[in-house]
Amino acid sequence: RILGVAAHLEISGPADQLSDWRGVLLQAKQNKDVLSGAPYVNAQGMLANGGNVRGAIIRGVLPDMESQVADLARHMKQGKLTDLKPGEFGIILGGELARVLNVFPGDKVVLLTPQGNITPAGVMPRVKQFTVTGIFEAGMFEYDSGLALVHLQDAQKLLRLGDDVSGVRLKLDDLFRAPFVTRELAKSLDGNFYLTDWTQSHANFFRAVAIEKRMMFLILLLIVAVAAFNIVSTLVMAVTDKQSDIAILRTLGARPGSIMRIFIVQGAFIGVFGTLLGVVSGVLLALNVETVVPMIERLFGMDLFPADVYYISQLPSKLVWADVGVIAGISLLISLLATLYPSWAASRINPAEALRYE
Repeated sequence: RILGVAAHLEISGPADQLSDWRGVLLQAKQNKDVLSGAPYVNAQGMLANGGNVRGAIIRGVLPDMESQVADLARHMKQGKLTDLKPGEFGIILGGELARVLNVFPGDKVVLLTPQGNITPAGVMPRVKQFTVTGIFEAGMFEYDSGLALVHLQDAQKLLRLGDDVSGVRLKLDDLFRAPFVTRELAKSLDGNFYLTDWTQSHANFFRAVAIEKRMMFLILLLIVAVAAFNIVSTLVMAVTDKQSDIAILRTLGARPGSIMRIFIVQGAFIGVFGTLLGVVSGVLLALNVETVVPMIERLFGMDLFPADVYYISQLPSKLVWADVGVIAGISLLISLLATLYPSWAASRINPAEALRYE
């Protein structure tokens, strides 16, 4: 969702202004990992519609080139990226931004930029009216609530940049090589540039996700440990309750190892059955989470994952079978280990002591 709007790598000039962007893009494309690139203009502004006002990042793009860098066309809910025409001052808004401004395609919005015009009355902000030509929903609250797209030439004209741009956005063959490619381009490009890859621009978000993933693993491990303790307590109670039966088996010639195997099998059956039930339930929930969560929200009238808190408007799900296998394997291992002590205790029962009061 992030990379549907953000680029794999960005090259910007000093003071956020790049003159020869075509030459920079040509140099960058000489790297075998760079597939395509597109210029962009970034600016901050205020969008207003009547009494509704909202700050946003205004990004000027070339629609034909931008579609080669980001997969924004897939997230368009109304209109198309190619509806942005130079000189027509059209604008595409994020879904949440459009909702706050209460606008729809065809409506007018007023853009105010901090770059001012010097007048006899003082410095006045630049004001321009734009026509809403489309609405996108990337699924990331950061973009849906604070990003607006305009044509590159309109942004250049509004900001009086001439032919300059803020920088160049690149798409790589392998997005996970972005840090390595960044270092390579930093050495090969002629001039002073700022290079930022997607792991840096969203470092806090991905760090939070990594921490959350580790914490969830620990929580699941604790849940499995509690379940294993229940297996231990169940088997201990079974051993205590069946002492006389165990003693009779011992007097009939059963070896301690045989007694131990009986309780290991019993505990292992509980562990295997519980693990299979948990895996099946978890997989079904993961595959249908985008249906289950809205159903729960409608049922209880609450928002489980507010977009302004979790930065996503929908809860995506990706089933990683390797993780499922690791979790299931650890669960089975802990369940098996939980059977050892009760089984050992059962095998150590003295038949004479157990049958003394029978």
